[in-house]
Amino acid sequence: MKKFTFLLSLTALCACFSEEINSVPFNGNIDMKNSKSSEHWDKTFKKSLRVEHRKVKFRNRYGIELVADMYIPKNPVGSLPALAVAGPFGAVKEQASGFYAQTMAERGFLTVAFDPSYTGESGGEPRFVASPDINTEDFCAAVDFLSNLDLVDPERIGIIGICGWGGMAINAAAIDTRIKATLASTMYDMSRVSSRGYFDSMDSDARHELRKRLSAQRTIDYRNGTYELAGGVPDVIPPDAPQFLKDYFDYYKTKRGYHKRSLNSNGGWNKTSVLSFINMPILSYAGEIRSAVLLIHGEKAHSRYFSETAFKALKGDNKELLIIPGASHVDLYDNRSGLIPFDRIQDFFQKNLK
Repeated sequence: MKKFTFLLSLTALCACFSEEINSVPFNGNIDMKNSKSSEHWDKTFKKSLRVEHRKVKFRNRYGIELVADMYIPKNPVGSLPALAVAGPFGAVKEQASGFYAQTMAERGFLTVAFDPSYTGESGGEPRFVASPDINTEDFCAAVDFLSNLDLVDPERIGIIGICGWGGMAINAAAIDTRIKATLASTMYDMSRVSSRGYFDSMDSDARHELRKRLSAQRTIDYRNGTYELAGGVPDVIPPDAPQFLKDYFDYYKTKRGYHKRSLNSNGGWNKTSVLSFINMPILSYAGEIRSAVLLIHGEKAHSRYFSETAFKALKGDNKELLIIPGASHVDLYDNRSGLIPFDRIQDFFQKNLK
């Protein structure tokens, strides 16, 4: 496998790939700025008849309005356990997080799948910025919202983070004791991959050169009055591309998972987003989490080492790492492969949200 030294967005992995592959092309004229939210069903998964769906909004402590899809089991009895869901990194709530949220609502949980700050239908300017602090706060803000719903038992709230938001979920669990259980699925440690590259291939000299490029980009962005985007998953990749990139393409650039507001499906994050992750390790206090944590990762996932390392940092007998035989990273985005262990996930939250 080729070694890549820097991850800002998925496109940054292989900007040089050029062989054309059929895809849903990026339309540079798509307005991906914050838009008025709609009740229109525009998800990448089918609507369930077993749950009620509604659009909700709440603000985080930075004053940014977050927009979420709320899924409520039909005919609920008593106060419900609740889950806040986000991820993957560069995705929107109409993709994997919404699928997880709707599935868990079918299993008796009130859930919200939210767009993180600066992305999707949520607010925040400039657009397409990621922040280890603000995006961790987004989870805590979702807990604020859930804790004050009449339908929810505030003592039974958990969170689910997928891919890059798996790391953010662990960080949120380390700071917010209202979170009683955390699932990180197919997790990325965005601080680690940003500062060290894939498979820790970046040394201090390479990191310095990265800082120089991104610092220069800040000057350019200020001069232009806009933030240059890094690009999402490329429209074209060659046959010899790493398998995980092909998997990303298969999800984000085809009808399987494409969405017009998804950064990975279109123009990507702004180039300088990675700067804050380089200097701010998000898993510094993972060892102090006293609530339950379940890490799920695919046996064949290129990113498996993130969960394995994170699990070593966790303490206590209520932490678990579950490796799914035969699964890749993207196999845990939707359930096309049938490999997402929803029965196990349900058991985990029922046990720890009681």
